Amino acid sequence: MEQRIALTRWSPRELVDRLARQSPARLALGVFAGVIAIFTALLSLPIATATGTRAPFVDALFTATSAVCVTGLVTQPTGTYWSTWGQVAILVAIKIGGLGVMTLASLLGLAVSRRIGLTQRLLVSSETKMTRLGEVGSLIRIVILTSTLFEVAIAVILIPRFHLLGESWSTSAWHGIFYAISAFNNAGFVPTAEGLAPYVSDWWILLPIVIGVFVGSLGFPVVLDVLRHARRPRRWNLHSKLTLTMSAALVVAGTALVAAFEWSNPRTFAPLDWPATILASLFAGVMPRSGGFSTVDVAGMHEGTWLLNDALMFVGGGSASTAGGIKVTTLAIMLLAILAEARGDPDVEAFGRRIPREALQVAIAVSLVSATIVLVASLALLAITGLALDEILFEVISAFATCGLSTGITAELPDEGKYVLVFLMFIGRTGTMTFAAALALRNRRRVIRLPEERPIIG
Repeated sequence: MEQRIALTRWSPRELVDRLARQSPARLALGVFAGVIAIFTALLSLPIATATGTRAPFVDALFTATSAVCVTGLVTQPTGTYWSTWGQVAILVAIKIGGLGVMTLASLLGLAVSRRIGLTQRLLVSSETKMTRLGEVGSLIRIVILTSTLFEVAIAVILIPRFHLLGESWSTSAWHGIFYAISAFNNAGFVPTAEGLAPYVSDWWILLPIVIGVFVGSLGFPVVLDVLRHARRPRRWNLHSKLTLTMSAALVVAGTALVAAFEWSNPRTFAPLDWPATILASLFAGVMPRSGGFSTVDVAGMHEGTWLLNDALMFVGGGSASTAGGIKVTTLAIMLLAILAEARGDPDVEAFGRRIPREALQVAIAVSLVSATIVLVASLALLAITGLALDEILFEVISAFATCGLSTGITAELPDEGKYVLVFLMFIGRTGTMTFAAALALRNRRRVIRLPEERPIIG
C-alpha cells in the first residue's frame, strides 16, 4: 500500500526517468509505438491522400509503420496514392525512424536544457549499443551530422540528373531529396509510380543511391570510428573491422550470385547490355542489406535469387544502423566460433582480439529468436492467405529485416496478413535491439556455480 502511495507522488518525468533506468529498451518500444501512432493519425487525414478521401486505417497504419521502421513495404503506391502532404509526412517519418527515436529525443533535450542527462545517455546507449556513456554526446553529433551531410551530398548529385532527364527544377529537387533521405536511411520508399526501373542503366542516379544505402547500413558507431581514425585503420575497433569486412564480403558475394542467377533471365537482366547488367547486379546485391529499392521486377526473378535475397535480408546490415536483420556482426561471430571449433581453438578470435563468450551467447540468442519469429509469422500468413511458401517467406523476411523488397503480394494480402507484417516491421526495427540489450544487461553474478557436465552435441 505504501509503495502504491509513493508511486502516485511521482511526476510523469520521474516515472519516465525510472523506467529509462530500469528498462530503456522497454521505453524505446513505447516511444516507437507512440511515433507510429502519431504518423498513423497524420496519414489518416483526408489531405494525406491524392483523392482527398480518408485512407483506410490499415493502410495508414501500415505505411506509418513502414516509414518509421524504415522498411519500404507499401499497401498503396507512394507516388500516386498519397498527396504531396502525405509524402512529406512519410519522409519526416523516415528521417525520424532513421535517426532513432531515442537519439532524436536526446537532441531535443539537448536543445532545451543545453546538456544530455544521464537518462538520455542511458536511452541512446541502449539504442545505439554504445557502452561508454561519455561517448553518447559525440555519437549524437555524428549521427545528425553524418546523416544530413550524406543526404545533402546524394541530393546534390541526383537533382541535376533528374533535371537533365526532363524534370522541372522543383520536381527534380523533390525527387532528389526524397531519394537521398530514403536511400541513406535504407527506407526503400519511392516518390514515383515507376520507381527506379526507368534508370536501370543510369550510373549517375543508381551509384549514389547504392553508396548511400551501403554507408547507412554500416551503423553510426562504425562511421564515428572510421572518421575518428581515418588515417590509421589499424586503430579501428573490432566492431568496425568486423562490420566492414563482413559487409564488403556480403556485397561482393551477393552481386556475383545475383549476376550468375539472373544474367540470362528474360524477365530481368537478359534485355540489358553488359554495363547495365553489371550495374543492375551491383544494385541488386546491395539492396538486400536493407535498402529495399529495385530496378527490375523482383517477382520475375528466379527462385534461387529469392532464396539468396532471403539469406541476405535476414543478415541485414550493421548494428545501430538504419538497416535491419540479425546484423553482420552476429553472423561474423557465429562464423568465427565455427572456425575456432573446427581448429580446436579454445577462444574465438579476430583481428588480434579475443571475443568474449557472452557475445557468442547473445549472437546465438538473437539468431534463434529472429528465426523463430520468421517461422511463426510465415506459418500465420500461410494459414491466412494460402499463398506459396517462397512468396510468403520472402515477404516475411523482408518485413522483419526492414528491407522492403517485395514480390508484389503485400498489397494483395487481407487485413489480417497486413497486420502480421506490421508486427514484423515493428519487432524487426526494435526487437533485435531489445532482446540483445535485455540479454546483455542480465549479466548477473552468481556466488555458487553448478558442476559442469558436457552433453553430446552433433
